[in-house]
Order: sequence, then structure tokens, then C-alpha cells
Amino acid sequence: MSELTLTVMRLGFLAVLWLFVIVAVQVIRSDLFGTRVTQRGSRRGNAPDTRAPQQNTGGGRQQAAPPPQQQRQRRGAPTKLVVSEGSLTGTTVALQGQTITLGRAHDSTIVLDDDYASSRHARIYPDRDGNWIVEDLGSTNGTYLDRNRLTTPQPIPLGAPIRIGKTVIELRK
Repeated sequence: MSELTLTVMRLGFLAVLWLFVIVAVQVIRSDLFGTRVTQRGSRRGNAPDTRAPQQNTGGGRQQAAPPPQQQRQRRGAPTKLVVSEGSLTGTTVALQGQTITLGRAHDSTIVLDDDYASSRHARIYPDRDGNWIVEDLGSTNGTYLDRNRLTTPQPIPLGAPIRIGKTVIELRK
């Protein structure tokens, strides 16, 4: 084997090694610091509805539906999210129609101090029918609803345990 071939192979190996190191550092950095944080008020979907309500001009019977925050809650609907196991046991979050994020990131609604939780682990949000939905956000260790690992967003029954690592969360009245 010629000296030139050997040198090119060494340089190629060195380039691949440095590429691996750079990718590893980026993965660690994104796990520690997360992605770019936006202001809570500027997120799409969280902005208040500033449109004027539709007025009935007498010709039609249709009226504008009130925004989700002002709709009357269904009877028997959950009103709070309670942490029943883990380091945050006893923590309660009132359900007011907003999305609740769960994870280790500091801008999460519920910040989990759990080695098995990802930075952006899961989210819980209301659907148009007033049901609450849990969705895993691509976490490493998964999110479990009533002992079943989530692969798609699922509606949450009242009192069903949602497990993220060592933390268990439930919807309650």
C-alpha cells in the first residue's frame, strides 16, 4: 500500500471521528438546554381571540360559539391534573383549556425532575369535544396511559394513570 493511500485513509478516519464527536456534543447540548424558547404569549394558538363576536342581524339563527375558555364544562368533566406519584406528589394544575406540557425543560408547565423524562416528554390538551388528550412527544422512555405505551394521541379517562418515568399523573374532578 502506498504512503499516499495510507495518509488519505488516516485523514478520512480522523474526519469521521471528529464528525462523531460534533454530533455527540450537539445531542448532549440539545438534551441539556432544549430547543429555542419562544415567549408564551406569542405562541400560535395561545393568543387571545380578539375578533368581535358575530352579531345576529335577525335573518339567521346562528350565533358565534364562545371561545373554549368560556364554554361551560361538561358535567363530570375533569377540573384538575394531580401528580399522584414521584418527586412532585401532591402538585395540582387547574385545567382551564390550555395545553399542559410535561418534561425536564424549564419552560414546561410541569417540570419533571426525573432521569427517565425527556426535555419535551409529553403534552396534554383539550380537543373540540371537551375531552383531554395525552400525546407522547417522541420521548426516549415513552409515556404510558393505564399501562399501555402511547404511540398515538389518546383520550384520557377520568382517574386513569399517566406514567412518565417515576411520575404518575391523573385527571380528577
